[in-house]
Amino acid sequence: MKGFRYFFWIAIVGILGFVYTPELRAQFITDQTIKLDRAIKLIDAYYVDSVNQDNLVEQAIIGVLKELDPHSVYISKEEVQEMNEPLMGNFEGIGIQFNLLFDTIFVISPISGGPSEKVGLRPGDRIIKIEGENVAGVGLTTTGVRDRLLGKKGTKVRVSIKRKGNRDLMDFTITRDKIPIFSRDAAYMVDAHIGYMRFNRFSATTMDEFDEAIKQLQAEGMRDVILDLRNNGGGIFDAAVQMSNEFLEKDQLIVYMQGKKLPRQNFNATGNGRLNNGRLVVLVDEGSASASEIVSGAIQDWDRGVIIGRRTFGKGLVQRPFTLPDQSMIRLTIARYYTPSGRLIQKSYDEGFDAYVSDLSLRYQNGEMISVDSIDFPDSLKYTTLINGRAVFGGGGIMPDIFVPLDTTANFSYYNRMANAGVITNYVLSYVDSHRESLKKQYASFDAFNQHFSIGDNMLQDLLDMADDAKIKRDESSFNSSKDQLSIVLKGLIARDLYSMSEYFEVINQEDDIFKKAVEVLSGNNAMYSHKLSEK
Repeated sequence: MKGFRYFFWIAIVGILGFVYTPELRAQFITDQTIKLDRAIKLIDAYYVDSVNQDNLVEQAIIGVLKELDPHSVYISKEEVQEMNEPLMGNFEGIGIQFNLLFDTIFVISPISGGPSEKVGLRPGDRIIKIEGENVAGVGLTTTGVRDRLLGKKGTKVRVSIKRKGNRDLMDFTITRDKIPIFSRDAAYMVDAHIGYMRFNRFSATTMDEFDEAIKQLQAEGMRDVILDLRNNGGGIFDAAVQMSNEFLEKDQLIVYMQGKKLPRQNFNATGNGRLNNGRLVVLVDEGSASASEIVSGAIQDWDRGVIIGRRTFGKGLVQRPFTLPDQSMIRLTIARYYTPSGRLIQKSYDEGFDAYVSDLSLRYQNGEMISVDSIDFPDSLKYTTLINGRAVFGGGGIMPDIFVPLDTTANFSYYNRMANAGVITNYVLSYVDSHRESLKKQYASFDAFNQHFSIGDNMLQDLLDMADDAKIKRDESSFNSSKDQLSIVLKGLIARDLYSMSEYFEVINQEDDIFKKAVEVLSGNNAMYSHKLSEK
């Protein structure tokens, strides 16, 4: 069977060659391509039931790619645009953050500078009609909302809004435009000298957002940096190289890639980085992958900063996109990424696709998430950093310098059931909707809110009542165990809706163990820094 799969893959490559030039077509037309074409024609002509040829070919390609590695994938024509939107850093639509609350489209906030803000939509508005169609109380899904509100730049859409204090619906005609997708979640000063930045992906706009954050924070006195890449699944390679460049010195290797058909390519720092003198901590976890691992691996190998958190995902395969005749695409692995010390970022996939995708669950079952003693690297995976000669390990992902376990002291089962059912989100939306004006009046600034606002017992009781209404079985023991965490999340979500996403993280980081460890490291002398960086 494995031999047949390899045979089939050669045929698929032949089809890819056919897409491009006569020379490539001649190169790849082989007995295998003829065999594949013949097989599909026989199925179409003689199979007992009718078959969808398009679907048959798609499933064949999917199956073959799955046998190669976990990241060589087929992407349908419809999925290509949706996949590209987050990486390009924008999409086209009306520019709102929304949620579905009680079967109604609830505007959390218009995106700053976007078309909805320009015509006057406000947080708390409810969209009742779109192009005259009633969309409230009809079971509309998030996909249904996107289908109706997204559209090409310059096209118009009419919406009817229900706003508190107005008896009648308010009609707006919104001209769609390009809407930015931000990769930066937060940027703020932790204290007089430590700046914090969090990025959720590496996109075409990441470095513009990074530049903006640097200027803002340096103007406020930033000398040291906490770079939070937790749950950052990666994205555009160039953005990772450019971000790494900001912290490293001239000619220091950032990453290299190499494959059977791709000679080694080195990517070095240019020496014009603006953050190569202060202390640095990078926060990572099991959700940090690909581009995040390039950055953290380079920082660690050059002893430039301290990596704190848990072992990263381990995605170090280089994909190249190939467009097929119907504008669908395959992303084919052509090389592997290596850190400056020579560590392979990619974790093993020798046990097959199913085992690969179950890796994070296995880490938890094996105790890796809660105890550093459960992690055992063989000497064959041992490498040394390039300045101080510290031991670091390859074999998949970046192992942090300082390990911080998952918090397992609390029982989050009831909390998770409420979150999964949307109860926590709906409660916050309802609370802010009812108290927005009084909250804004009482807390004119986020600093005032952060210092003085707290989650009272009456608010928690209202949340429990909402969970009861949602038929979630109450668990007092679990609730009491996770009460403190729940309260900080509620406060953070309220801050997000009143101010911005950055303020959400400024709230929840106050009780975050990995973040607190980063502040502790930057507040004293740490031996993991290079000699140059230790001299302050």
